[in-house]
Parts: sequence; structure tokens; C-alpha cells
Amino acid sequence: GVVEACLLHMLKRRAAGFLRTDKVAALFTKVGKTCAVAGDVCKKVQELQQQVESRKNQPNGQEPLKRQGSTTSKTPVLTPQAIKHIWVRTALIEKVLDKIVQYIVDNSSKYYEKEALLADPVCGPILASLLVGPCALEYTKLKTADHYWTDPSADELVQRHRIHGAHGRQDSPSKRPALGIRKRHSSGSTSEDRFAASARDYVESLHQNSRTHLLYGKNNVLVQPKDDLEAIPGYLSLHQSADSLTLKWTPNQLMNGTLGDSE
Repeated sequence: GVVEACLLHMLKRRAAGFLRTDKVAALFTKVGKTCAVAGDVCKKVQELQQQVESRKNQPNGQEPLKRQGSTTSKTPVLTPQAIKHIWVRTALIEKVLDKIVQYIVDNSSKYYEKEALLADPVCGPILASLLVGPCALEYTKLKTADHYWTDPSADELVQRHRIHGAHGRQDSPSKRPALGIRKRHSSGSTSEDRFAASARDYVESLHQNSRTHLLYGKNNVLVQPKDDLEAIPGYLSLHQSADSLTLKWTPNQLMNGTLGDSE
């Protein structure tokens, strides 16, 4: 989407040709007439579009009879987002997007106004250079629902930090156990298992995971529970899920794994 925005910046009207409803397609088609690499991308995109259309025309999305049982000619399943950016996406997967953009930059006077991004003597070449890296990658896997989860797993975080669990589990009855463990059991393994599960859920709720995305976090945010109590420092975080935003605040003492002697 970002690359498309750069390609469409101050694009000349006549460069769009007759395909003004899809200016990116018009640009690639026009460039493909003089650039062999772009021409190959145009053929590839046309094949993909025809396959997608034939798939839509099949009842219940079934493949034609001649394609059934075939693994090599199976129609690719493209998401709406992939279809929306199919031109840039195809050029990227074919590892030629940088070459096409460089060709457009070298011939920018044919397609762009003088003030356009790709017509700029500095910004244009920089954009083409930035695309060299992405074009060198092998896109062999599609994104999954948790592709944005870049933090370590909850288990790994618990192992790293332990949330000072050893300090939170004291033999003294006056000291409250950490993270919701309200009583000790005769079996140490059961208590440890419960603590580990509680710690895992707690850590996972504070970090990015497959269900929520951490948008913002700030430590030492003061919250005053009551008028007669002092403000308590804690960790404030904003999380985004599929259908809502959630604002969380956790006291620093709980973040450290123990509430100490405070109530």
C-alpha cells in the first residue's frame, strides 16, 4: 500500500490512460510496453486475475473438473487485500519491483509531474534502493492470524523474568502470594503449576499475542484509587483486538510479582 501511494503521487492524467479506475494497473501496463520486466509482470497478473475470476464463477468455489486432483495447477487463493495490491504484490514476489520502480524513476518525465515523489532526484532513487531488500526475500509462506506477534512466547517470558515468583511465595501467612495464588497446597507441584499458569496468563496479557496487539505502553503512571490514598505508580497499556480497544493498568508491585505489605 505504501509503494502504491508513492507510485500514484502526482501521476500524470494521460499516464493513467483508459484504466483510470485502477491507476496502478494502467501505470504497469503502460510501463510494460517499453520495459520487458514490467511486461512479464503484466502477463503474470493477468493470469492470476483470470484464475481468480474463474474461481468465482465456479459453484461453491469448486475447481473445474480438469483441475481436480491436480496439485501443480491449483488456483491460488488470494485474499481481498492481495487482490487489491496485486500489481505491486506480484512484482514483489517475482523480485522485480525494485527494477520496475528504478525504470519508472529513470523515465519519470513520461509519467509524473515535476513535483512528484518519483520525479525527485533524491527521493526517487532512494525509494528504488529501499525496495532492493524486500525483493531479495523468498515469500514462501503467507501471513497467519498472529503474524504481528513478535514478542517471545509467554513461557519464555516467564522463564526469563520469573516475575520474582520465588520472592512472592513466602512461608509467612501475613505476606500475600503473588498473581492470584490465595492459598498454599500440601503438594508443592500443584501450587507451582497454578502459579506458572497464572503467571503465563498474566505475562501474555501484557504483551502482544495472537489475540491482542500492544499499541502503547508506559511505566510509572500514577493512579489514585481513593481520595484518602496516595497515588500508586503502575504500568499503563493500550491493547487492540479484532473488535475493541482495551486499556489496562497494573500496579508496579504486581508487575514485580509481589504486593508486599500493602493492601
